[in-house]
Amino acid sequence: MRFHIVWTIFCKEITESLRDRLTLAVVIGLPLLVYPLLILGLTKLQKVHAETEEDRISQVALWGDGTAALLGALQRTNSLSTTNWGGASEALQMEFRAGKFQPPPNDDEWNEPATTNRNATAAAALIEAARGVVINRELDAVLIVWPGFNAALSAGKLGRVSICYDSIRPASQKARDRLTAALQELRRELVAARERAHGLPPGFAAGLEIHSLNLAPPKRRVGERLGIVLPFIIILLSATGALYASIDLTAGEKDRATMQTLLCAPVHNLEIVAGKFLTVWCISLIAALANVASIGASVARAAAGAPVNFLNVSPATFTLALLLLLPATLTITAFFLALAMMARDAKDAGNFLGASLTLLLMPMMVVLMPGVDLNSWTAFVPLVNLSMLNKAIFVNEARADTVFLTLVSSLLYAAVALVFAARTFGREQILLGGRASFGALFRHEGKPGGEPTPSLAFTVFAGVLVLGYYGSLLLAKAGVVTSVLVIQLAFFLLPVITLVAWLRFSPAATLSLRAPPWRGLLAAVLIGVTGWAAVGGLVIRLLPPPDSLVKALEKIVLMEGASAPLWKLWLVMAITPAICEELLFRGLILSGLRRYGSWPAIVISSLLFALAHASIYRLLPTFCLGLLLGYVVLRTGSIACSMLVHALNNGVAVTLARSKSFLSQFGLDEATQVPWSITLPAIAVVVVGLLILRAPKPGGENCSPG
Repeated sequence: MRFHIVWTIFCKEITESLRDRLTLAVVIGLPLLVYPLLILGLTKLQKVHAETEEDRISQVALWGDGTAALLGALQRTNSLSTTNWGGASEALQMEFRAGKFQPPPNDDEWNEPATTNRNATAAAALIEAARGVVINRELDAVLIVWPGFNAALSAGKLGRVSICYDSIRPASQKARDRLTAALQELRRELVAARERAHGLPPGFAAGLEIHSLNLAPPKRRVGERLGIVLPFIIILLSATGALYASIDLTAGEKDRATMQTLLCAPVHNLEIVAGKFLTVWCISLIAALANVASIGASVARAAAGAPVNFLNVSPATFTLALLLLLPATLTITAFFLALAMMARDAKDAGNFLGASLTLLLMPMMVVLMPGVDLNSWTAFVPLVNLSMLNKAIFVNEARADTVFLTLVSSLLYAAVALVFAARTFGREQILLGGRASFGALFRHEGKPGGEPTPSLAFTVFAGVLVLGYYGSLLLAKAGVVTSVLVIQLAFFLLPVITLVAWLRFSPAATLSLRAPPWRGLLAAVLIGVTGWAAVGGLVIRLLPPPDSLVKALEKIVLMEGASAPLWKLWLVMAITPAICEELLFRGLILSGLRRYGSWPAIVISSLLFALAHASIYRLLPTFCLGLLLGYVVLRTGSIACSMLVHALNNGVAVTLARSKSFLSQFGLDEATQVPWSITLPAIAVVVVGLLILRAPKPGGENCSPG
């Protein structure tokens, strides 16, 4: 080997590589910027979380009769708030005072089977009650003062207490630590008093025994650890598989000069992108499946040699973990495909996707921090929400509404990324090996007076949904009136007006701003007045909402119980949403989807309309209402008719919720469902309204716009 030749080639290649500014930015600049920000950000986040937990007052239940000294020790700290017999039933209190429950001789017997220990058998109901209170987050911990505690201390004997907590919850662990510190201080005082009374030297004896009872079973503890690590590993490895496939199917084809051949085929850009997307997604999915199978087999092998009930994670849990990671692979695949499309060659694509993989995995490291759970704020954070959802499933804390929001947001991000990839594929300069600015990708090239496209409709919906969702969370403390008006006017109406004006769409064609026919107005009145009863009477029987949601909706509809006049309720809750939501969903979005055909556009826009209400329990009734509204616009050609239906539907519901005496006359004040005596006539009236819309105009003309 001629080393001088090797050195010459090395100098040539390293000079060409370092001459590329993008390579320098990715190889040198990105690590210098990312890792300090990552470490500092995680450190700051952990510090803020620790300070928040430190400032929070622990809510503790006191089960049993404590002495004045014990109560004084708990009250000396400002970080504990005790509730006597909190979460305990009357029957449990009576059995406890009767002396039915006794602690086992030592801590190890708490986790033994109840049949092998007489004391554990007697205390099983007590422990289960404490477990329900703490794990369901009603309280942070339960302090059990066992029977005979006062007498034991008075006689100079051993008094016993138990701290029941959940090791998975940082707030519960914090309560355990605070209780332990207060009780240890009491024990020191008690020992010192006994030593003085008997003339003993300090430190002679211990007067109080304290032990902590971890209510989290072994399966829950293992699930919590798997729920943190498993999604991170699977997403990382499946993303690696998608990375190389994305490069090969985009920039690789540019290098092989096969992209031009594909462009000559009589197919649409979105079809090409969708085919490539499915290919890359299958590769990523295979990688995710292999990872889940491998990890599941490893855990099962480890569980074979572990104690009974330890590492006992069912195959169904791992299967569910894979199903929930499908949206993650969809998002990553679409994102990688869009970025790889913009690359000039395979080298550029490697730089783009390598940097993007780092940026994608950075937020997921938040999941590794203790105390971070899936909640309303994290349900819309890409990839982080799915990782947290897996963690919640492993510890059996996933809620239906949060799962619904997580899946909806993940699929939404994947759809937007796929639309972006299709738009990138439509740029000839990029496909032939050149580069284009991001501004050129988002530049509208349509003619004045045109109509929106399906990609614009989906993108607008995604932006409105995310902004409206987080806007509602930020405005939660501002009051119902302010929250509703800001969301409707700023997040729904303003984007419609801005886009129509900026992109120079035809307002009449895009928003169906036409004079309504009299048949359409008559049908709108009939459907609007009775639609709530027809839809509610049928759909709510199939998927009844929980009482908490019903009470929350009633609170919102009545403006948190404020004595507002009826006209104000109609203005805020009926007229404003009717105008703003109809212009968005039956205007801009429905117009953009009409290229798919009338009925597909109505169905898709109705589904988006239902998803925008961000509740799985409202999905079906809102979807049915959206179908009625879309059909009204289709048959009349005027959005004024759907606005009238929407306003009457909301207004009648507001009026009925306000008029308790009127409801009592029809027996609706105590009813959980709309009775059939109202549902069936309402359905009949809605059908009459639909037949009026279906009937042709005099002269054989139809009500529809064309």
